[in-house]
Amino acid sequence: MTGVADSGRIVKRFAALKAAGRGGLVTFLTAGDPNHDTCEEILLGLPEAGADLIELGMPFSDPMADGPVIQAASLRALTAGAEMGRTLDLVKSFRMRDGETPIVLMGYYNPIYSYGVERFLIDAREAGVDGLIVVDLPPEEDAELCVPALEAGLNFIRLATPTTDEERLAAVLRNTSGFVYYVSVLGITGTKSAAEDQVKLAVKRLRRHTELPIAVGFGIKTAATVAEIATTADASVVGSAIVQRIADNLDENGRPFVGLVDTIHGYVRELSSGLRA
Repeated sequence: MTGVADSGRIVKRFAALKAAGRGGLVTFLTAGDPNHDTCEEILLGLPEAGADLIELGMPFSDPMADGPVIQAASLRALTAGAEMGRTLDLVKSFRMRDGETPIVLMGYYNPIYSYGVERFLIDAREAGVDGLIVVDLPPEEDAELCVPALEAGLNFIRLATPTTDEERLAAVLRNTSGFVYYVSVLGITGTKSAAEDQVKLAVKRLRRHTELPIAVGFGIKTAATVAEIATTADASVVGSAIVQRIADNLDENGRPFVGLVDTIHGYVRELSSGLRA
């Protein structure tokens, strides 16, 4: 099934990046971290700072595939009152300012299931969400959320990893749309980085199986790495390094220091600089 959102924001953005002859930068934030208002400020300024696509994490109390940095961000957000309705409110607020930058909600199935799948898909679409990455729903469970999401007009983005063999890759790609997210290392987020030559080989292999854009994530922290990945893949994903900078700019009570928002936007500008040279 490929029929959804074929002319949506994600498709348009990757087409624009290709036409411009450069790779893209995908940035990740946990919705509501460190609190709703500060997260909204960061989110609203990301496109101007250089983010081409935005992943917004859906806070969850048991983010098993995430490392301690994003686990802590989820806990901060939940403590500050984050829940699915407020996550969608962030997207609505963003859409009042920006109608072009794609937003992908990323996380786990439990918060969606608890909210109600049908209600979630309607509300997400109306809020301006473009796609979903749900890390704990395998292709065997496509009828649970993937297929309904596609039918609702949302891209459903899958993860491929270094251990995804040929047979499994076919299943992973079957209902994938928007782009493929290549997880360049095994393990939890934010803990290590992959060798650049290994990433290049993996991306070449994926291109033999799909015409979808390929974004590479896990362990990317510097402008040099972002630029290097852009020579092979269509985009780089930076998550834990951004979230860690949020954590580094909070006091002992979790309150943001003056200048936190500017610090995050400055880091994103730094990351994107090599792509726009």
